[in-house]
Amino acid sequence: MIIRVGIVGPKDSVELMKRVGREFADRIVLIPFIYQRAEEAATIVAENEMDVDIWFFSGIGPYSMARQHLQKQKAFYPQINASVLTKVLLELVYRDGLSLDRVSFDTVSEMHFRETLEELGLQCDQPFLNPYQEFRLTNHLVAYHTALVREGKVDACVTGMLSVTEELQRQGIQVYRMGFTRLTFREIFKQILQEGETLHFKRSQIAVQLLEVSEVEKLASEPANAYDLRRLDLKLQELVLDYAESISGSFVSLGNYKFILFSTRGSFEDNPAFHPTTLLEKIMLLTSSSANMGIGFGVSALAAERNAQLALVHAKKHGNAAVLVDHDGSIEGPLRQAKSISYEYWTEDKEISEGLKKAGVSITTLNKIISVQKALGQNYISAAEMAEWMGMTPRNARRILSDLAEHNVIEQIGEETPTNRGRPRKIYRVLPALSESP
Repeated sequence: MIIRVGIVGPKDSVELMKRVGREFADRIVLIPFIYQRAEEAATIVAENEMDVDIWFFSGIGPYSMARQHLQKQKAFYPQINASVLTKVLLELVYRDGLSLDRVSFDTVSEMHFRETLEELGLQCDQPFLNPYQEFRLTNHLVAYHTALVREGKVDACVTGMLSVTEELQRQGIQVYRMGFTRLTFREIFKQILQEGETLHFKRSQIAVQLLEVSEVEKLASEPANAYDLRRLDLKLQELVLDYAESISGSFVSLGNYKFILFSTRGSFEDNPAFHPTTLLEKIMLLTSSSANMGIGFGVSALAAERNAQLALVHAKKHGNAAVLVDHDGSIEGPLRQAKSISYEYWTEDKEISEGLKKAGVSITTLNKIISVQKALGQNYISAAEMAEWMGMTPRNARRILSDLAEHNVIEQIGEETPTNRGRPRKIYRVLPALSESP
């Protein structure tokens, strides 16, 4: 498996990381991201997470900024250690003859500082230290150093950030930057390779998804055209087939509107465009019934199926949900899409909420009806138009519109005579207050 490693840092650090990373070119693809300030790391991760398997940050600063945007991806970064500090101390004392009592440091803990001085036989009674506790913006660290310089307490500064180095240099202040060595980066690349092996193992796991559509059987007990019921069944299988194709998997119908899908964990996780909740939503629109999915990962098909069965139990407790059980038994869910599509999923109008509840229709469905009516460029909608645009049977569309009208969520405004033989078709209008909502 080739691991896609996103390396994030200032230009000089990224260049050094690239040079060292080429030693592992047969197993690693490097994707460099250069920033001017560490604060940019958060945006870099948020915009490129789908293209990267593992992140490698040039230091704890950019890692701290990006940490909240990391999903399940692993991230590595080097820390200031004795070897890094030793190098800069030797430059200060032995090369340039400076007194450590007249130098300010940031991102260095007092423990590391004291231990390194002891090992080098150096002395500093009252060091000026700004140890790393939480990430500080560039201007905060610059202000720390410049204040000490203005007060005449220090003659030089030591920092771990390139942006701070450049700003202090611009102000004419003598500054030293603590940089990491090739050895430090090389050791982290070795850790990344080990994590890559673990990642490959996980991506190769079996993924089993159990899909169950409830209450569809009640449709068969209602007066209906047998062809409509057959079309409904075919449309449902088409939705499942499209989803199976998107995850490079296969599916088997278990009967009674239950399906089992097989794929690998890697193909499932690489498919953000067709999220399980998207499939559930389409099924609910098609059938006006609840749908739940249990997703299980495992090193064998049997283990994955057991986890999927457990996940389905939990999904049913939530209702209309997808729940995942990992290979280690951890439960995640109900799963949600990272980015919703162009429909609202909630409403503040209590009367509408109550009407939707009584009609058994979700706010998502209602907003899709609004979107269809707007797309048609008219102030009404028919069941045939709704069925065509929303991919459901005309019979199901008629029932949804009828239930919404019965509970005053929308209104029936008349009928239109079809061009061919058949009974007049009812037409509906979404209430003005609703159609004007975003």
